[in-house]
Amino acid sequence: MRDPMTAPIRVVLAEDQAMVLGALSALLELEPDISVIFNAANGREALSAVGRLTPDVLVTDIEMPLMTGLELAANLRTSHPAVRTIILTTFARSGYLRRALDAGARGYLLKDRPAAELAESVRRVHRGLRVIDPALAAEAWNAELDPLTERERQILQRAGDGRSSTEIATELHLSEGTVRNYLSEAIAKLGASNRIDAARIARTKGWL
Repeated sequence: MRDPMTAPIRVVLAEDQAMVLGALSALLELEPDISVIFNAANGREALSAVGRLTPDVLVTDIEMPLMTGLELAANLRTSHPAVRTIILTTFARSGYLRRALDAGARGYLLKDRPAAELAESVRRVHRGLRVIDPALAAEAWNAELDPLTERERQILQRAGDGRSSTEIATELHLSEGTVRNYLSEAIAKLGASNRIDAARIARTKGWL
């Protein structure tokens, strides 16, 4: 039986840049009370690892192939609520922070912070606390609200990546007309000139 009072904090890392993933893993492994039990290169791999290994804490980037860190956090909130998620990212945008909190993340840290802060944040989140950069948190609650629905966001993100309405409809099991309607709504909400412009605006604000 694992003794929670003496056993190390078990961590899964999710990061699609191999050098960054290796560096983060090595830094956390230097801590005597933290054990990195799996390094995942994308969101789906991380989700599978969490299901197999049931870590205490997941540390994940936002933008990754196959499943984003925000999608991963939202999935874990439902499927593995005992696993606490920390978002570790370069995006110092209030829109991303608000979406991370809505997805159930317990921490939101920037990659340019000292390595020691990450280890301490893992400990604090493991204890049930929330860890967020104070300046970014203050900015988030004063920021413009995200007007997009989750479906509009899914479709606009794919459109911004250059996928056609036909490709999006096939992937999301929708009709092409429905995809076009969602895109029109998103474009209107953002005051954009077209789908690419809408995706650019939404990404700048941290809504994609």
